[in-house]
Amino acid sequence: MSAPDVSTSSRPTTLTAESTRRARWRDFFEMTKPRLSLLSVITTIFGYLVARPERNLAEFFTLLIGTAMAAGGAAVLNEWMEYREDGLMRRTANRPIPSGAISPAEALTWGLFLGTVGPLLLWWGVNLTAMLLAFATLAGYLVVYTPLKKKTSWNTEIGAIPGAIPPMIGWVAAHNTLGAEAWYLFGILFAWQVSHFMAISWNYREDYKRGGFRMLSLDDATGRRSGLRAVLWAAILLAITLVPIAAGWTGWIYLIGAPVVSLWMLIRAIRFYTAPNADRDRTARRLFWASIAHLPLFLIILTVDCYL
Repeated sequence: MSAPDVSTSSRPTTLTAESTRRARWRDFFEMTKPRLSLLSVITTIFGYLVARPERNLAEFFTLLIGTAMAAGGAAVLNEWMEYREDGLMRRTANRPIPSGAISPAEALTWGLFLGTVGPLLLWWGVNLTAMLLAFATLAGYLVVYTPLKKKTSWNTEIGAIPGAIPPMIGWVAAHNTLGAEAWYLFGILFAWQVSHFMAISWNYREDYKRGGFRMLSLDDATGRRSGLRAVLWAAILLAITLVPIAAGWTGWIYLIGAPVVSLWMLIRAIRFYTAPNADRDRTARRLFWASIAHLPLFLIILTVDCYL
């Protein structure tokens, strides 16, 4: 009798174990909300590039890694804080904690690791101001914004404050100080976020209701109030866009391109506000996609203008 083929007989078990490990790593990665965290990293990069720093690749990559870890840590800790609410909403019910793929204790450990190491890495490889801004982002997002989501419909504006800090981190990485230009970047991202999230909150209003979150759209049967808020902040965005032109900070590329893309977003917000009730969902989706296109276009125009 020939001996059994051990390698062949054990292969399914090995493959199953390997697949399980890979699935868990995917779950841990998914908890960092990679698309949302990528927004923080991208705006940080543009804040750094607009500041026109001296070439320092070590500092640049440390900035990227530290910001990505801090943003991922904020996302994981937010999911840990809201996993019960996530389980009630259709679009979040399959997230790793409510689905049972990752335990709350594992998520807390993962979030604390990322949220601590990321800012400390910025201190080590960038500067103290960058670290303090990263910790301010985490505190604003987790200690202030997350609890207020269930208490006031103004949570969108409140949450836009920590969400607008990443480009400032990029700026101080280059200059180690907060100048007027850094606050301009903060204003752009703040105003953009509110119009962007007005569209999101309208399209997902039923989900937010299931989760018990106090969004403006839940007390807005027609969508007019959400639309008006989107118009207000899109108009403020356009006004902030004009500040560098008035201050003489920019050249002809920004002069031509930046007001156009911000005006386009304002037009989409106005159409969301003025649409018939039957057409409100469609115009909200169009505002959402316009906002998704606006930010990278705007940042590219700003950066190219700075270097030409």
